[in-house]
Amino acid sequence: MRIVWSIGDPHGIGPEIILKSFLKLERSGHSFLVAGSYAVMDYYRKALDLPVTLELIESVAAMAPARQGVLPVFSVAEPESITPGTISAEAGQLVVNSINAAAELCRDGLCDALVTAPINKEAIARAGCADTGHTGFLGRLFGIASPTMMFFDPVSELRVALATIHEPLEKVSGLIRSMNLDAFLASLTKSLNTDFAIASPRIAVLGLNPHASDGGIMGCEEEEIIRPCIERASSRFKVEGPFPADGFFGSKMYRNYDIVVAMYHDQGLLPFKVLAFDTGVNVTLGLPIVRTSPDHGTGFDIAGKGVASERSCYEATLLAITIARNRKKQTEQPL
Repeated sequence: MRIVWSIGDPHGIGPEIILKSFLKLERSGHSFLVAGSYAVMDYYRKALDLPVTLELIESVAAMAPARQGVLPVFSVAEPESITPGTISAEAGQLVVNSINAAAELCRDGLCDALVTAPINKEAIARAGCADTGHTGFLGRLFGIASPTMMFFDPVSELRVALATIHEPLEKVSGLIRSMNLDAFLASLTKSLNTDFAIASPRIAVLGLNPHASDGGIMGCEEEEIIRPCIERASSRFKVEGPFPADGFFGSKMYRNYDIVVAMYHDQGLLPFKVLAFDTGVNVTLGLPIVRTSPDHGTGFDIAGKGVASERSCYEATLLAITIARNRKKQTEQPL
């Protein structure tokens, strides 16, 4: 497999965790490269005194076979300055160029999977990009209206998918009512079949309101929207709910399911990050390419200090390899 890392914000910990992950993975038998900036990668390599040799390449198609200790860099832009811990439009533009280039390498079959290093939404906004998050950006790039944001912990095997993503709470109820929740569950099941090789996934769906509304006392979305959808879907999939979110996680019921569907961002991500802050991986489902990411931010406060943990990036890369391998097996199955 050939894996491409997008560089992330050049003023954050992305370059550092990429370099550290490469040192752990260079003997794995797979090929790796960075889409971004040679100058940025070299800055952090030198600042952190990491034993990696960088190689500037002009063509991924003409890349040499993987060599121990050598990390190729496909440079898409070179910044005028590198200032760890700061937000800038120039950094945001480098992020956009890096993601675009890496995604195109996967689309064109030159790379098997994309692992995206952390980005800063404000920097991307300053660069004039409307899509400030990876999920929306890649969805628009590939013409996918609603890719699914999912999180996976390789230690506990907890999986959490979000019905709505980065939305204000005041909009969530309306979005749940307007979205095609039936299609969402069907697409999620298909992705678990293909990407995670789970033949018949067990899905738990959380309610929107406290106590899953207690039969309509604290809201009506469960009885009007969520429960009817679950009843319809249960004839085709193994899906149960709606469960009260607090009791569900507090009693560790998630251990009985292959995936948990949360109605909004913090409902799913708060317990997930408590349980898997260092090891969690962000996965975008529903794209024609494989994309994973560390489940943490840019770490501006520790950028360039050499103390960032590469564990989540390392796990994201391993998962990207696994998903790419699973997809390849699917395409090779006889009709």
